Amino acid sequence: MFYLIGLGLCDESDITLRGLTAIQRCSRVYLEAYTSILMVSQSRLESFYKKPLILADREMVESSADEILKDADKEDVALLVVGDPFGATTHTDIILRARSLRIPTQTIHNASILTSIGSSGLQLYNFGQTVSLVFFTPTWRPTSFYDRISENANLGLHTLVLLDIKVKEQSEENLARGRKVYEKPRYMSIPQALEQMREVEEEKKEGTLDVHNTLVIALSRMGAHPPSAPPLPASNESKPSAFESERIVAGTIHDLLSVPESEHEQTFGSPLHSLIIVGKRLHVLEAEFAEAFAVNKENWRKVAREVYMCALG
Repeated sequence: MFYLIGLGLCDESDITLRGLTAIQRCSRVYLEAYTSILMVSQSRLESFYKKPLILADREMVESSADEILKDADKEDVALLVVGDPFGATTHTDIILRARSLRIPTQTIHNASILTSIGSSGLQLYNFGQTVSLVFFTPTWRPTSFYDRISENANLGLHTLVLLDIKVKEQSEENLARGRKVYEKPRYMSIPQALEQMREVEEEKKEGTLDVHNTLVIALSRMGAHPPSAPPLPASNESKPSAFESERIVAGTIHDLLSVPESEHEQTFGSPLHSLIIVGKRLHVLEAEFAEAFAVNKENWRKVAREVYMCALG
């Protein structure tokens, strides 16, 4: 059997009982390590799961699926995925490959960013298509995300924007020369994302991301909370700081861009970050719930009333 197992959002304890049972009977367990990150080390996962984990990078998952699936028709093999296996990044290719090899498969689901955004107070059925925002470079500035947000906005729907992460990436020079030299991991921050959005709005001038009249909600480390118990005995990790717990911050694009750089970590928390562009069909209960996270509550209510026509009391 080949298992595709979701790990949830935060740490080793987020695994479901069904997922843990499957892991412990597997002969090989791979940890997918490029579409997202958990907030604990591999060694801590291994201690809790009581299994060694084989790190599976993008190249292995996309180009060497046969290596992962080897003998899975005779023994149990698992690929662990942060969040839900079919959440932000799908893993249909490896399932299709397993089927073509007549290997039985089973998916074990878990929480993902696609469901945890409900903590913002916005209703999940009021969201449109999810989009990704990548790091701009001097020669590459894709703007298709703006069109997708506009499509959602025209229907009054909220948009979840997944911010770029760069893990085990090669520079253009190293890639061209075939050198296996990798860049330091990078994670897009809320200010970086909002600045790129502002740049694109200034180019397009369509008003979809008007900085003064667009409400947004920034999310950090969803599902994480300050620990109530000390780390596992086998772990040498220090106790997580307050910056490593879940963080939700709301306001207009301008409100959030106005946060001083020296206060970015304090305000927005640590990676991973996501962003919600609030749709114009904002319900009064959604607005009232999210107001608790606003950096400027007076302005949040003003824009909700005057721009979003939300009948706040």
